[in-house]
Amino acid sequence: MFCEKCDIPVCITCVTSIKHEGHKLSEFVEKLNAKTESLQKDLEELETRIYPKYEEMASNVQTEKAELETNYGDLTTIADQQGQILHREITAIVNRWKSEIQEMKNKHLSTLNKNTDEITQKITELKQIISDLKSILKSNEGFLTSTYKSRNSEFRTLPPKVRVAVPSFIAHKINKDQLNEMFGSLSPLSINTEHGDTMKSAKVVSSPPVKPLLDEPRLTATIDTGYKSYTPSSVSCLSEDQIWTCGENEIMKLLNLQSKLLTSIHTKSGRMPIDIAVTRGGNLVYTDDNDGTVNLVKNKQIQTLITLQGWVPFSVCCTASDDLLVTMISDEREQYKVVRYSGSTETQTIQFDDQGRPLYSSDGYISENRNLDICVADQSASAVVVVNQSGKLRFRYTGHPSNTEQSFTPVGITTDSQSHILTADWYIHRIHILDQDGQFLRYIHCDLEYPYSLCMDIRDNLFVAEWFTAKVKKIQYL
Repeated sequence: MFCEKCDIPVCITCVTSIKHEGHKLSEFVEKLNAKTESLQKDLEELETRIYPKYEEMASNVQTEKAELETNYGDLTTIADQQGQILHREITAIVNRWKSEIQEMKNKHLSTLNKNTDEITQKITELKQIISDLKSILKSNEGFLTSTYKSRNSEFRTLPPKVRVAVPSFIAHKINKDQLNEMFGSLSPLSINTEHGDTMKSAKVVSSPPVKPLLDEPRLTATIDTGYKSYTPSSVSCLSEDQIWTCGENEIMKLLNLQSKLLTSIHTKSGRMPIDIAVTRGGNLVYTDDNDGTVNLVKNKQIQTLITLQGWVPFSVCCTASDDLLVTMISDEREQYKVVRYSGSTETQTIQFDDQGRPLYSSDGYISENRNLDICVADQSASAVVVVNQSGKLRFRYTGHPSNTEQSFTPVGITTDSQSHILTADWYIHRIHILDQDGQFLRYIHCDLEYPYSLCMDIRDNLFVAEWFTAKVKKIQYL
């Protein structure tokens, strides 16, 4: 038998003793089987869930260490580049001053030369007059003496004397603090030790309510954006019945499900935005490739959060931690990356895999999954590229394996409460639903015409902006 209170196996002698009197007893074999089953579950959890997490953490630390030299090398390079820019500016300023000084010198010299010429001319005339007077006196000719006219009064008034003051250079005192501030700033090294997450057992892990996929997704609303057809458009949910949209011009519109315009915002540059997103606080964010900025709209006022140098922003999404993830392309259109921003501060760059190969081949649309994976629709690669929170590649989805006739063209991308990944297959007029590990689950058709941009509201309703019609369709699929 097994004593439940004492938690030990007992023999028949012990059972009849005073020591276990009144204690609850159970069959030892049953208890042994239950313990064995518990042991097996513990082993399974250790092998499949806990140990891999420790391995992943160790791998992430090693990856971070490996990237240390590169990341700090990049900082040094940026400092050198900034120094070169300042050197060039200072050299240009010095050269401008030198040029101005030389111009003043030339004017000064020209003025003195002109004055010298005037005086020299008068001296020549005086010499001739003196010589003529000496000749008259020496000749004793009465006619010459009697006809002589004096010019002394003419020369008593001396030629004007030009005075040119050499300009002085007033050197301003260089404020080293201001110079250092102008050079740039380095965010402080932030070292935070986070308490290790306690992994709950599989039986008690909290998760959102399970919402099975509908056999047939339903179109529940169609919103006319008022933009022209055949133009790129983006959509982002403010609430269950209000969406922000943008299209072929500089106007971003807030519409309700009845297509009524609630408000509109003009971009600061006056040009069409590339992508829009709504922050957790309900503010609008948009990217502008014309001036290389990411902008926040708050109370109808536009604040430029990020201004890129050497890169052009494309898609933007707001994360669970209220960070911004931005996809971007280099000015020479040869490099692509994802950058995480906390406010205006860059905190993470995702560009290469563990072998140093580029993760992305285009500046696609981006979304963060519930499990904090970062999902990018890489249209040029015909793939959805998914990395974990640390930027390590998890998988690439290149379309349903059975589809060998039509190319996969992912454009818009979004995720839901079930950690599904949804991407718009633009050319084939449908949406792919994947699980969080990249396994294909189902298509959504709903008579879509070139689905382009996707977003999700808090009740997992899907909004699809169509490139062909410039309309937004609301679809229930869970």
